[in-house]
Amino acid sequence: MNLITEGAVGVDVEGVFYNPRMRLNREIGVAMARALGIVEYLDAFSASGLRGLRLIQEAGVKDLIFNDVSHKAARLIEENLARNGLKGEVCCKNANVLMHERRFQAVDLDPFGTPSPFLSAASRSAEEYLFVTATDTAPLCGAHLASGIRKYMARPVKAEHHREMGARILLGLAARELARMDKGMEPLLTHATEHYVRTYLRAIPGARNADTTLEKLGYLEQCPRCGSWRTIPSPASEAEGICGRCKERTLLAGPLWLGPLKMDEVLDRAIPGLPESNHAIRLMKLCRDELDLPMYHDHHRLCRRLGIAPVRLDRLVLALQDSGFKASRTHFSGTGLKTDASREELEDLLVELDSKGGSDLREGNDRVASGARLPET
Repeated sequence: MNLITEGAVGVDVEGVFYNPRMRLNREIGVAMARALGIVEYLDAFSASGLRGLRLIQEAGVKDLIFNDVSHKAARLIEENLARNGLKGEVCCKNANVLMHERRFQAVDLDPFGTPSPFLSAASRSAEEYLFVTATDTAPLCGAHLASGIRKYMARPVKAEHHREMGARILLGLAARELARMDKGMEPLLTHATEHYVRTYLRAIPGARNADTTLEKLGYLEQCPRCGSWRTIPSPASEAEGICGRCKERTLLAGPLWLGPLKMDEVLDRAIPGLPESNHAIRLMKLCRDELDLPMYHDHHRLCRRLGIAPVRLDRLVLALQDSGFKASRTHFSGTGLKTDASREELEDLLVELDSKGGSDLREGNDRVASGARLPET
C-alpha cells in the first residue's frame, strides 16, 4: 500500500501510474470544474482515481465516471472511493469504446503521451466540455518533426515560441475533430507547464459553430534567420516563401489555432477558489493577464541578435505600452513577451532603451518563474 494525501482526499496509488508533478494540473482542473458548475464528468484515464475523487470532494461534481482499462486500477479506484466515503461509477473499458458508447457533459483526456488517438471519440462524446492534456511536447513543438506530423496532422516549426506553437497545434487538431462532429469550440484556458500542454474547451453544437471555429485555423510563416513571422488565415493566399526583412526562405507551420487561448471571465470565476499562495493561482493570473495574440518574442534571444544587454522585462512591457502598443508577459516563457508591435518596432525600442543605459533598466532577478516552461526542444 502506498497512501498519499492530495487536496481533500487520501488515496492508495500502489501499482498504478501516479505523477506528483501533475498536482498543478489537477488543482487547476478542480478550480475550472467548480467555476463551470460541472455535474457530470468522465475521467477517461483514471489510474488511482485521484483526479476524480478531488473533483467530487472539492468541486462538487455529482456524477463522476471513472474509467481505466486496467482491472487492477478499477479495483483500486473502488477501494479509494470507499476509503474517502465517496460514490462514483467505475468502468473498466477501452476509453475509445466507452466514449463511442456514451455521452457525457464533460470529457477529460489525460493519457500517457499523445491524446491524438482518443480525440475523435472524445469529440463525439463531449456534450459541453472537452479537457485535454498532451505530454508528448517534443512532437508538438517541432523537435520530432515526423512524429508531430503523424500524430497531429500539422507541421510544427522549431522556433523561439515553440511552446505556444505546440499548444496551438493541439488546439488545431481539437478544432478539426470537433468540427467533424458538427461542433465548434471555445478555449477557456490553455497553458503549457513543464512537460505538458493542457487545454479546457467548451464544445458548442451546430454546423455553423463548427464553420466559425474552422475560420480561426491558419498557418504561421516563420523566418529561421531573423525570427520574424506572420500569421496566415485559412483559407487565404499562400505563404510568400521569402522573408520580407532578410530575404531568407521561410518555413510554414500549421494548420494551427489562431484564435484566443482563454476566456477571462471563466478564469475570474476559477481563481478565487484557490489559496493566494498556491502556484496554480499565480499561473492562472498570468494566463488571464496575458495578451491574447498568436506567438511571443523571446526577449533574451532578441537582445543576443542585437548584441545588447537585456533590460528588465517589466520595463520593456511598460515602454511598449507607453509607446502606444499592447504588451504583456507570457506564461509560456519567463523571458517571453507578447505585443502587437512589429518585430522591427520592438527591436528599435530595445536599441533605444539600451542607448539610455542605467542600472535601473538592466535585467536582474525580476524574471518571473512561471513554472510554465516546457523543456527546451
